[in-house]
Amino acid sequence: MSADLAKRPAESPRRVLDPVERMSEVLFGLIMALTFTGSISAASAGREEIRTMLVGAIGCNLAWGVVDAVMYLLSTLTNRARDLTTLRTVRRTADPGDARRAIADALPPLLASLLRPADYERLHSELTGLRDVPERARLHAPDYRGAAGVFLLVFVSTFPMVVPFLILQDPVRALRASHAVGLVMLFLVGHRLGAFSGQGAWRMGFAMVGIGVLLVALTILLGG
Repeated sequence: MSADLAKRPAESPRRVLDPVERMSEVLFGLIMALTFTGSISAASAGREEIRTMLVGAIGCNLAWGVVDAVMYLLSTLTNRARDLTTLRTVRRTADPGDARRAIADALPPLLASLLRPADYERLHSELTGLRDVPERARLHAPDYRGAAGVFLLVFVSTFPMVVPFLILQDPVRALRASHAVGLVMLFLVGHRLGAFSGQGAWRMGFAMVGIGVLLVALTILLGG
């Protein structure tokens, strides 16, 4: 269950996004931008083509950032409503077994499997004794800040790949430099994600680079 269920908004500080969510949003933005830059042929790229590509990449990431931010708010509201439903179920039921199942369903499976009957009884007692529980799920200021963070992560992740086009006059060199920047960023984000998840930082970093290369190659083969 969410830790902020029975707290007033001002009393429930909440991380905007956890590390995995932050890195995932950056990856979405990078891969989206790579699909645009990969659709331009380096051999025939002209300034007008580059400009069209940049406008398309930035516009797409802008739209995707808005969509992702809205989905973040919907997900937050849905999870909060589910917590309230679980709380009401636990409070209404007279059967300890039903209350235990409701609590277990609201917990991650691994955590639920580690709890003993006494732990469920304590949780049942504490949930029943909660005060100042809202009547319905609502979004608060931190949630909107989180949505803004999601938007910025997706949108801003495009700009490092745009920089080569701003400082290099040769379209071909700028395009290749942009691809290099995108692949380096994919590696760094993958490396960080692998270190955080324990899946192997270097392995995850190169896996993300492989995904980026595959996407660029596919767009070129399909006529980019």
